[in-house]
Amino acid sequence: MPCKTRPIRQDHREIDKSKKWPNSRQKTTDNKPMTLIHENPSQASPMPRITPIPSFGDNYIWQIRESDSRLAAFVDPGDATPVLSALEHQGITPAAILVTHHHGDHVGGIGKIKAHYPDIPIFGPAREAIPGVTHPVGESETIHIPGTRLSFQVLDVPGHTRGHVAYYGHGALFCGDTVFSVGCGRLFEGTPTEMHGSLQKIAALPPETLLYCAHEYTLDNIRFAKRVEPGNPDLARREREAFARVDEDLPTVPSTLAEELATNPFLRCAAPQVIRAAEHHAARKSMNPVEVFATIRRWKDTFG
Repeated sequence: MPCKTRPIRQDHREIDKSKKWPNSRQKTTDNKPMTLIHENPSQASPMPRITPIPSFGDNYIWQIRESDSRLAAFVDPGDATPVLSALEHQGITPAAILVTHHHGDHVGGIGKIKAHYPDIPIFGPAREAIPGVTHPVGESETIHIPGTRLSFQVLDVPGHTRGHVAYYGHGALFCGDTVFSVGCGRLFEGTPTEMHGSLQKIAALPPETLLYCAHEYTLDNIRFAKRVEPGNPDLARREREAFARVDEDLPTVPSTLAEELATNPFLRCAAPQVIRAAEHHAARKSMNPVEVFATIRRWKDTFG
């Protein structure tokens, strides 16, 4: 689904986490990449800098660095050009690529990056055939980014595709196209039961987890969520915040899991208002949560 907001400008400055992300109102003055420092509460743990690199109009490639490192990992590089540009501009070296699923806008840049850096390790879902992947991974495995103290747990999250994975660590979840800000991915290969299970797995993470999805879809998703829960005050607040960020050409992601649990209809399939909306839309009663999810996902697929 295309994003109907204007393109997001990048910003090079580090965001102070004492100002609640994503509600900062910092202006940008150039076109260098925005950098968010995610603070980890454990003093012994590294503090990653997580940088959105926009591509294809509404995609985000995520760059992950330790604050004191010249090495970086990249999540879902669908286009090599902005990644190679970021490497040159920042004077850093790629340490790894993390892939969530096989769609071209997530893997299209791998070959060109690998041509420049032939020894780079590339982590990707074991259940999908992705050219260039050197380290197939799956549920509960832990990956380590070479040359850094960064490590991530792999979660199997099928639904959008059969083998989709997510990477969790340092208070962050890189979730690809499984969960979006106020939305979720289409079911191209998986079933409603699989996707609902994947979303429930994500919902069980700590509420302060930052969700780094792969697309700038927030405002479009809010339009639909308001049809499902028109009286949700948390949703109205998020809409105001999202418009304010877009007005300043800033990304509306990441969001926290707590925010998604309060506003994302696909994570709220047991909420009475979401159940009522699904039952009204489908003109039938007594739905279980998977049926509620399937109904609102089909509804969203045709939402204008």
